[in-house]
Amino acid sequence: MKVLVADPLHQEGLVLLEAEPDVTVEIRLKMTPEELVEAVAGFDALIVRSESRVTAAVIEAGTNLRVVGRAGVGVDNIDLEAATRKGIAVVYAPTGNTIAAAEHTIALMMSMSRHIAEANASMRQEQWNRSQFMGVEVKGKTLGVIGLGRVGSEVAKRALGLEMHVLGYDPYLVPERAARLGVEIAEFDAMLAACDFLTLHTPLTDTTKSLIGAREMALMKPTARIINVARGGLVDEDALIQALDADKLAGAAIDVFPKEPLEDYRIALHPKIVATPHLGASTVEAQAAVTREVVEQVLTVLQGQPARFTVNVPFVAPEVQDLIEPFLDVAVTVGKVAIQLANGQPSSVTIEYQGEIAGGESGTLKAAVLMGLLQPGTEDRVNLVNAAFLAEERGLKVTETKDTVPQQFTNEVTVHLATTGGEVIVGGTYLRGRPHVTRIGEHLVDAAVDSPYLLIVENLDRPGMIGSVGQVAAKHDINISFMEVGRVEARGGNATMVVGLDDPMDEGALAELEENPHITSVRLVRM
Repeated sequence: MKVLVADPLHQEGLVLLEAEPDVTVEIRLKMTPEELVEAVAGFDALIVRSESRVTAAVIEAGTNLRVVGRAGVGVDNIDLEAATRKGIAVVYAPTGNTIAAAEHTIALMMSMSRHIAEANASMRQEQWNRSQFMGVEVKGKTLGVIGLGRVGSEVAKRALGLEMHVLGYDPYLVPERAARLGVEIAEFDAMLAACDFLTLHTPLTDTTKSLIGAREMALMKPTARIINVARGGLVDEDALIQALDADKLAGAAIDVFPKEPLEDYRIALHPKIVATPHLGASTVEAQAAVTREVVEQVLTVLQGQPARFTVNVPFVAPEVQDLIEPFLDVAVTVGKVAIQLANGQPSSVTIEYQGEIAGGESGTLKAAVLMGLLQPGTEDRVNLVNAAFLAEERGLKVTETKDTVPQQFTNEVTVHLATTGGEVIVGGTYLRGRPHVTRIGEHLVDAAVDSPYLLIVENLDRPGMIGSVGQVAAKHDINISFMEVGRVEARGGNATMVVGLDDPMDEGALAELEENPHITSVRLVRM
């Protein structure tokens, strides 16, 4: 097997590759895009960092490629769609820099607390301005951690060692794991109001972009400080500068930026901000660990085994593909809907299979459900390969039940998600070429999921309820693609509406619906 290394790798990873008797390693650095396209033919694996771009042209030219390894966290330089279409696994190294990122977070917090950067700059100008740099101790202070995945958890451990009080916000963390970490789970706004330091460790998505903006900063103490070593764009930079200028925040430490390298240096030059040029993973140990991790993933794939950190969806075995493949989308859908309807912290999930799909191996379907449950709010790239690992890592208990006797439909997947706020039940099947939601709680529905947003409305069954939802949507210029109603009792009981929307419904429109005395719950689900 031949492995092409196109970017510089730590020697530790190269030693691992060269130790394999059946592997031939070729190192070609600083290739142009055209040279990489020409070079990749005949190789079974390609390993890159961020310098080389693995384009669709590279994928097409790599006729023997089975795996592309990215020695790092992001895979923006790899055409995932092209790789998936060609059946090429893309693996990466998400854990190798965990400790480095956590330590850098603590370092930035301490730097802000004791004005290290400013004092050092003053000394370099031969100034002895001791009185200007009065700091604060972190002992006894409250650290708010948004996102308690790998990095966030390690930050929390170190903060507890500094005798800080740690509050955590993570909708996907089970209470038992929070207790083991020694972290107190808090509601988002309450945590913002209570914390002296706030650190973010969450992915950048449509829902987390500008997660900390003007509204959130207004809730915080004027003595509070913000740290971002996760993703550029999580903190609204304009709002941050305004809050610092108005003395509504005491400081910030930023390692990541929406556009890198920086073109606008306002953040870096602000006197109340400590800025570093994306150094979260920049340690000798992290670079060695990242290289070792990606090489191990590549070798695993070359040996015909599933790699834990595969970014794209793996191949489904031919013998089960015809039956199972359509239900992978169903499983992801019911998981995604269930987690967005949940209140409180999830503790366990029971996955129920009915019909023919219950007669065989269900591991792929289980992974698809977990993929839907975890995908909306984890820093990891969740796929069918690593979903079970990530669920276990978060302490989520998973149970499966099977009944080969069909019930409502020939085949059906139902998720029972238990949380501290109660149980959520969502069922689904595959009909007419697309996934359908077939159950929400106790109510049976038949909603084809082909809209980017689902509005789930729980209400009392009264005349005019459908019209009232339609009126609010029309008022806000939101197009409805379909509407399904399910109820158990006779007229006048409880009912559930599933409404397909072509556009998102903002907080104002949702609040208008909630004002209706016959509506008990409104939830917007992003598909």
